[in-house]
Amino acid sequence: MPDLDYVRREIERMRIQMGKQRREILQLQRAGIGTASALALLSRMEAKIEGLCAQRDALKAAEPRATKGRVLGGRTW
Repeated sequence: MPDLDYVRREIERMRIQMGKQRREILQLQRAGIGTASALALLSRMEAKIEGLCAQRDALKAAEPRATKGRVLGGRTW
C-alpha cells in the first residue's frame, strides 16, 4: 500500500494534468473540433482523483497523531 506522501504527490500531479487537459479541451472547442473523447478522459481522471482522495483520507485517519490536542509550547487544552 502506498504511503501518505506518495498519494498526496499523485493527487497533485493529476490535478495539474487535469488543468492542462481542460485548457486543451477549451482550445479544441474554440477550433470547432469534437471533444467527446477528451471529456470522457477528463471524467475518468476526476474519478481517479476522487479515489486517491478517499485513499488519502483513509491513510490520514489510520496515521497515529502524536500531537493531538497540543499546541506549541507543550500546553494541552
